[in-house]
Amino acid sequence: MGLIEASSRKKRVKFVLYVLIVIMTITDIVLLGRYLINGKNIALLNPKGFIAEQQYSLMMFTIATLMLIAIPSLFTLYFTAWKYRESNTKIHQATKSKHSKYLVFTMWLVPTVIMIVLAVVMWSGTHKLVPQKQISSDKKPLTVQVISMRWKWLFIYPEQDIATVNFVQLPVDTPVTFEITADDAPMSSFWIPNLGGQLYSMTSHVNRLNLMADTTGDFPGSSAEINGAGFAGMKFTARVSSQDDFSRWVQATRQSPEVLDTKAYESLLRPSEDNPVVAYSDYASNLYDRVVIKYLEPNDAHGHAE
Repeated sequence: MGLIEASSRKKRVKFVLYVLIVIMTITDIVLLGRYLINGKNIALLNPKGFIAEQQYSLMMFTIATLMLIAIPSLFTLYFTAWKYRESNTKIHQATKSKHSKYLVFTMWLVPTVIMIVLAVVMWSGTHKLVPQKQISSDKKPLTVQVISMRWKWLFIYPEQDIATVNFVQLPVDTPVTFEITADDAPMSSFWIPNLGGQLYSMTSHVNRLNLMADTTGDFPGSSAEINGAGFAGMKFTARVSSQDDFSRWVQATRQSPEVLDTKAYESLLRPSEDNPVVAYSDYASNLYDRVVIKYLEPNDAHGHAE
């Protein structure tokens, strides 16, 4: 009996050591990951807007829920493989065994319940965060018209009568509607990851993306999908400022000597890479509408213009 108890105690000690090693390894990985990303803008993990924060919560909830299945499943898999390894002669293999109906039921019940929970949460969350849905606020929404080119972004402020290239400034805590289209360019993906999800720009189409920033600062924007030779440099800065700073910036931009007339627009439309930031104090009349309808059939263009 003494030998059996000693052997059993040795097994328990070994098992505890294995568990401690696994816990320490996971802890080290988590701490290392936190150290590597500390102070860095990992956009998906650093929401700075109303939409991005809710998307982040959904993402973390989904990951945590899936871990409820993944962690026990992986532990059971490796523990079973280790315990019933071929070299372990102490395990008795039963040649005749009955299948447990309760075990099979449980194995199907758990993932089914988790799938239903995820479906309910994601269904309501997806409809709540649909990009075209305007964000309710007591502040007047700001409209920014976006034209993707090869390989640059043009931003038009129809209410302020200004335009910029590869730079967009937004007032904090103000709903913003981005009206996105493309001109003489392949389909691009407009994305400011700190503020929310992406939406595609296509010729003759207007896609609307509604976002609202709740933190001031400069945030990176880009095309989230490869769209040609200048893809790597198709980036812009989204600056979120106070309403007063935004108003001052608008006034300063209106003093710019650059004007985006028809000739300047045709020059800007030519393919180019790594374009610098440019501010225009004015732009050609109905520029955005003409870009949208230029790729439509004559009958469709007439209806769209109306």
